[in-house]
Amino acid sequence: MNRREILAFLGTITALPPSALAQQPNAARRLGVLSVTSADNAIGHERNGVLVEALAALGWKEQDNLIIDWRSGSGDRARIARLAEEMIALKPDVLFAVGTPSVEELRSRTTTTPIVFAIVTDPVSQGFVENLARPGGNMTGFTDYDGPLAGKWLEMLMQISPPVRRVYVVYNPATAPFAPLMLGTVEEAGRALGVAVEPAPVHDAASIAALASRKDGGLLVLPDFFTMIHRTELLTAVTEGRVPAVFWSRTFVDEGGLMSYSTDTAEQLRRAASYIDRILRGARAADLPVQNPTKFELVINLKAARALGVTIPSGLLALAHDVIE
Repeated sequence: MNRREILAFLGTITALPPSALAQQPNAARRLGVLSVTSADNAIGHERNGVLVEALAALGWKEQDNLIIDWRSGSGDRARIARLAEEMIALKPDVLFAVGTPSVEELRSRTTTTPIVFAIVTDPVSQGFVENLARPGGNMTGFTDYDGPLAGKWLEMLMQISPPVRRVYVVYNPATAPFAPLMLGTVEEAGRALGVAVEPAPVHDAASIAALASRKDGGLLVLPDFFTMIHRTELLTAVTEGRVPAVFWSRTFVDEGGLMSYSTDTAEQLRRAASYIDRILRGARAADLPVQNPTKFELVINLKAARALGVTIPSGLLALAHDVIE
């Protein structure tokens, strides 16, 4: 190649748009992570650490060949919307949405950037994907719920002694649009078990505090980022009212709740990392099936049981993955 050809070649490279240069093999790729909850706490730090570790194991190392833009909404829907706008402006190669509000805000802003989601309930009925096997569009991911799960929560609550005669199902209608699906399953299980099931919607601190007066039954707290963010108020109401409750995440039990049966969140993040890896290497989100959870964990807090004055049967304790003494 002579001098004139070399100069022409260099001029061609210089003229390439930044987006084309970003796709060169040695260029760092960009991942945008938008989470509903705050990253400034133990849960957020732990989840972010799991994701970074899983990506590194697949060859994607932060500040080496992968730039990660972290954003967390702290449960504020308006803030999540602003952060979604920021995230799209950064032109990431892949977006990772944690929680339903994150998915809703990102998908309303892009139909082309691939989106992987996690900790999302019933993405088909919410219109995120066409179906689980062939999601179509620009998103795919991992759900945090399968059909029988809600019935199992009720069964657990029915096994404690003294027996629960009525169960109040706790959720925020504004942040859990999928709640009717779960509520239907719980009501069906309630009819089979002979226990009354009643919705107990909450939307602020006052309505959460009012749960302490539900002393004629137990609480079943549905998956909802509102309840996670307000778990301190929930646990306070449960303690003050001496109301037995079953939760959708072990975080509640680690912080003083009675028991939980839930999907393994860390496992979801690891599996999501595998999809992010595949998309960065050329796969299409539309071709990657949405996957339901495969790992569950039952956690029981015996200290909480003693404080509530209830007894957990030995059969249920034997099934527990973790028992907090």
